[in-house]
Parts: sequence; C-alpha cells; structure tokens
Amino acid sequence: MHEDANRGGREVASGASPSGVDREFLSLERELTVLLRRARANQGEMAREVHPDLESAAYGLLVRLEECGGRRATDLAAYIGVGKATMSRQLRALEELGLVAREPDPADGRAWLVALTEDGRRRVGQVREARRARYVSQLAHWDRREVAELARLLHQLNGVMEK
Repeated sequence: MHEDANRGGREVASGASPSGVDREFLSLERELTVLLRRARANQGEMAREVHPDLESAAYGLLVRLEECGGRRATDLAAYIGVGKATMSRQLRALEELGLVAREPDPADGRAWLVALTEDGRRRVGQVREARRARYVSQLAHWDRREVAELARLLHQLNGVMEK
C-alpha cells in the first residue's frame, strides 16, 4: 500500500522523477492519498458511532453544525460541496434520525436554519472526544510543537485547496 520513496530501490536524480515530476510532490500525493483513504474509512466508523443508520458523508455535516451552530441548507451545501437536492436528502435523513431540526432564521422569517438537536449534539460530541483521545494516544510520542506544526501546515493546505 505504501510505495518506497525511491521508487523500488532505484535512486532518482536530485529531486526529479523519470517522468519529470518532483519527488517531493510525488511523496506528497502518495501520503495524502493514504491519509484521505484512512480518513474516509474513519469517517464511516465515526458516522456509525453517532448512529448506526447514519451515512458516512453526513458525519462532516454534523461536525460543521456542531462547530458553527445553525446554518441554512444552501450554506451547508456550498461548504460541503454538494447540490441542493443532495443536501435536502441528507438533511431529511438526519431529521428522521433525530440528529438535526429546522428552526426559523431570526434574520429572515422566510428562511430556515438547520441545527443539531440536543441528542445530535451529545452524540457528535462523544464521538469527537473519542477521536481526539485516539489522536492523543497515537501521537503521545510526538513533541507538542510537531503536533502544532502539523496542524498549522494542514490548515494552510486546506486554505489553498479551498480556493
């Protein structure tokens, strides 16, 4: 699953691969692929911990609501990167599970906000706390400055990827 950095034992001259792509960017692509594959698998596990019938993709939506409070469905769709129909379907499923509820938007009486229910907030909070505890355990041998640097670099990468 994890390729050798020097392409199976063959050294590649100063930074460039035979295809002309910098080794550093090949390594970055490989490591991000592994990270994203594991993150998708973990997201599915966390979704099932919140509720056995919760779709994996909906977990990120619940986390967004926990972090930001009530939001309009159109804002959630834009943030997650899905269409209005997909967002409506996901929100309907979350409502049926009792994890979110709609409430009138105080800024615009014609609009609705979607927010976590108390049960949804409790369940998401428990799962996120367990995940943080796993990170603490898995990275206990890391210096806290390294953890902070990794978080800083990932934040920077996410900012670039968002644009």
